[in-house]
Amino acid sequence: MQLTADDVLRAFRRDELLLFISAASITIGVVAVAFSLIRRRFDQLLSFFAWFSVLYGARLWMHSGIHDLMAHPSPFLDKVQMALNFFVSVPAFQFFGAIVVGRTGRVIVYIVCMVEMCLIGAIFLGLPFPLLDNVNSVCIIAGSVSLLILAFRQPMAEKGAAVFRAGLLTFVGFILWTNAAELLGHRTTIELYGFVVFLCCLGYVAAERTLERDQQLSSIQQELDVARRIQLAILPTAFPVSENFTVAARYLPMNSVAGDFYEFIYTEGETVGILIADVSGHGVPAALIASMLKVAIQSQQHHVANPDRLLAGVNEALCGNTQNQFVTAAYAHLDAGYSELSYAAAGHPPMLLLREGQVSRVEENGLILAFLSSAIYTATKRSLLKGDRLLLYTDGIVEAANADEEEFGHDRLSSLLQRSVNMPAEEAADLILNTVRGWSSRQADDFTVLVCDYQRTL
Repeated sequence: MQLTADDVLRAFRRDELLLFISAASITIGVVAVAFSLIRRRFDQLLSFFAWFSVLYGARLWMHSGIHDLMAHPSPFLDKVQMALNFFVSVPAFQFFGAIVVGRTGRVIVYIVCMVEMCLIGAIFLGLPFPLLDNVNSVCIIAGSVSLLILAFRQPMAEKGAAVFRAGLLTFVGFILWTNAAELLGHRTTIELYGFVVFLCCLGYVAAERTLERDQQLSSIQQELDVARRIQLAILPTAFPVSENFTVAARYLPMNSVAGDFYEFIYTEGETVGILIADVSGHGVPAALIASMLKVAIQSQQHHVANPDRLLAGVNEALCGNTQNQFVTAAYAHLDAGYSELSYAAAGHPPMLLLREGQVSRVEENGLILAFLSSAIYTATKRSLLKGDRLLLYTDGIVEAANADEEEFGHDRLSSLLQRSVNMPAEEAADLILNTVRGWSSRQADDFTVLVCDYQRTL
């Protein structure tokens, strides 16, 4: 018999709803699989649902009149169609079993899946279809009722639980109806309506949870904005006007809040202390420890002229209170009266000194802070000459990487400092920060720069 356009049109009109649900089911399954791939994280529940949707949609398609018109009848195709009818139950029960927590639920799922796989094997061994179909119906009914009882005995406190259970109950009810009818020798397609109701309920639950997640993210963002303002408030707003020193600070966190920290410790007369620190990690935990660092530094004001003792005191105060996060720090005490600087550090990148166009490193490193309470620190002293420029920075500056994963490095930073020799401190700080930002393909760490000029007036 030759297939005509009228035949196809009549078949399409007769199965419009079935074809629509088939296409929608396959699309939802494909979208779920794509979502899992984009997230790059395997979600067992989502995976089972995705494969169930795809297989269920394919099963509906194979039951449509359009498929019957297009496919050439053959015993092998009949076996494939029957195998698909049985196999679609496997991801379906795996999905429901993942919802029903407990050993009993896992056992039921395992038994049903084993029976279905055995039935599929029996199809290709030549056992009669009616017998296998009846065994499948009994298996589906027993498994569905068992899982449904377990699902309703199990507490579900999440939002949307009532809607999900209603959809599940409707779908399982239609499944039971369909399989009971098949046992009595009646064919029905009523099951697909239950599937539509179940999909709608899942969509509602997904939409509700998405809205709730958006509200939570909005609330978290508001809290982070407040935390950022608080953190900025603990940083010095500006270096005070001084006849001997000019300091420019630039601070660019990676996230809303960060672990970089700096402080100016003022003393009477012609001295000042400049400290910079970097807490390991990022985000809120690092920011909280940075706040603790400010309190610890204030408790060591009596050691302001002794960088080694100040760092030792801060280290002792932090040990045991940072939840296994550590801090690098560098502290310079500048004395214009004696034209001298004292410097000590705790695992921090070296301070750079620009003098008469040449850059040298000032290093005197000890153990990182908050690691060992008995750590000992030492300080080094250097003379200060009028026109000297000091550069303190965090490791995010030298470790900033470009698109080729090449770090900015100490050599480029030294050359950049040399280029700033005739610039004011503020312009020098901007030059360094903007150059590093331009070099970096993406900011993977916090950026902090302190530029200090010594301009002793006699």
